Amino acid sequence: MNSSTEADHGAASSDDAAVAGAPEKASAAVPGPPAPAGRGVPKWRRTLRPYLLIVPALLLTGGILYPFGLGLYYTVFDFAASKPQPDFVGLENYRRIFTDSSFWDSAWVTVLYAVGAAAVETVLGVAVALLLHRSTLVGRVLEKVLILPLMIAPVIAAIIWKLMLQPSVGVVNYLLRPFGLGGVQWTDTPTGALLSSIAVDVWVYTPFVAILALAGLRSLPTSPFEAAAVDGAGWWFTFRKLTMPMLWPYVLVAVIFRFMDSLKVFDIIYALTEGGPGDSTVVLQIRAYLEAIRFQRYSFGLSYMIVLWAVVYVAAMVLVRYLGRIQNRAAEVPK
Repeated sequence: MNSSTEADHGAASSDDAAVAGAPEKASAAVPGPPAPAGRGVPKWRRTLRPYLLIVPALLLTGGILYPFGLGLYYTVFDFAASKPQPDFVGLENYRRIFTDSSFWDSAWVTVLYAVGAAAVETVLGVAVALLLHRSTLVGRVLEKVLILPLMIAPVIAAIIWKLMLQPSVGVVNYLLRPFGLGGVQWTDTPTGALLSSIAVDVWVYTPFVAILALAGLRSLPTSPFEAAAVDGAGWWFTFRKLTMPMLWPYVLVAVIFRFMDSLKVFDIIYALTEGGPGDSTVVLQIRAYLEAIRFQRYSFGLSYMIVLWAVVYVAAMVLVRYLGRIQNRAAEVPK
């Protein structure tokens, strides 16, 4: 009896020990946490990886700076088709530009075009955005149609409008003839050519401003407008004191893009008027093209482009700083 009892007690003890050891074996079989990422990557690859990530940016920067630097280098020489062996002239090309009356005429036309196009596009774009902001069926349909001018290349749009503005066979004069306005010389007078070029620019790029302004309107908070409505504020007061202060940063972004693009316009004016009649629509970009390509004075034309780049750069810096102040002011409007 005692021996059998001791045997049973020993078997139970061994079973308890087996049960007690089972969790340890199970826990030993469970895999631990994953190894830290990059442990198996060689050290030289981890060191080189950040530099490889900036290679595309370096290539893009080099692709921009190399032709820019090459252009600067050419401007201190007198490269031309009539002079196969150019001489070093220093800043002579720039002196010729700033003492040439045609440069100042082109600069004035450029400023008129840029300011006129940007101003009209801003006013019309904001007005269209305010109309489309109302959730109506007509507004939703017009919102889809609005982007159609942006889908047409500016050169193609200018050629189409050139045909439409023909004095004798153009559709514009045909439609205006019943009102006694047929036969207008749209692009044959200096003032008409400039206004026609601005009108084509407005037709092409007003949707761009309207889309940005519409996106800004839809992102504005609703609580200030609800509070103004409760207080009985009118539409004009709400627009002047709430909508425009908060919307102006979005509008200014569109103004910056359009003003910068208008300062260096080439395609619309050249396709519509080729700079004529005379030199009435010769902006700086077209003047640079004429000097470098048509008259084959390469260094002189490149000097025009460098001057134009400096003008655009300074204007962009001024507008971007103004945009920062406007954004800070808009952030102070109670949300």
